[in-house]
Amino acid sequence: MSEYQNLLVEPGDGWTELTIHRPDKLNALNDQTIAELGRFFDWARTDEGTRAVLVTGSGEKAFIAGADISELVKMTALDAEQSSRKGQETFDKIEYLGKPVIAAINGFALGGGCELALACTFRTASENAQIGLPEVGLGILPGYGGTQRLPRIVGRGIAAELVLTGQRIPAAEAHRIGLVNHVFSQEELIPKSREIIQKILRNGPIAIRMAQEAVVHGSEMTQADGLRYEATLFGLISASDDMHEGMQAFLEKRKPNFKGC
Repeated sequence: MSEYQNLLVEPGDGWTELTIHRPDKLNALNDQTIAELGRFFDWARTDEGTRAVLVTGSGEKAFIAGADISELVKMTALDAEQSSRKGQETFDKIEYLGKPVIAAINGFALGGGCELALACTFRTASENAQIGLPEVGLGILPGYGGTQRLPRIVGRGIAAELVLTGQRIPAAEAHRIGLVNHVFSQEELIPKSREIIQKILRNGPIAIRMAQEAVVHGSEMTQADGLRYEATLFGLISASDDMHEGMQAFLEKRKPNFKGC
């Protein structure tokens, strides 16, 4: 897709791999990259060949090392608020894509890079990964959703400590606190992350979409409201051809042939 200058897009078998590509800047996010990410996820939402997205960074040193400080330092207060809202809007497109988005963190995921990873459905990491929100050390705070998403993933106390100290943590600690699901060697990170996507895509397309919707939107509700929402989606999916195919395949001891309808 030649319209991107800072992104590399590679189609897979049912998914798309997205690489943030600013290797000379450790893949730091600037305004152009944020705009390109917004366009990519608008496209991914409607592309029928993309049932999942794998996101990583160029090279072995950085997933995304943060925001581009050379742009941030020039901002007025109004510019900064508008930049924050634009980043939040873009990362919302990731969280609410309606398709699984897996972040394969291959090195530094700091500041905006950590925030992008937090917006993904879940995260894997290489053994050399370093993850954190160091903004307070620059006299600012995380502005792309980090203060809101991190507590929902690791809990308020741990999140508050990480945000307020600006501490970066290694992959093993990120795994211990539930920030990443798996830690792999640098060589295994992408192949193993692809394997996880393949496991997901073996299942019913409608079931994947509705189950993810139940998790993402249900987690923003009270448990009682979330249970009602789950029951509504369960009723809707039970009218699908895929549900009948899945049940029949189980009874006949064969692999289901899901059609996504």
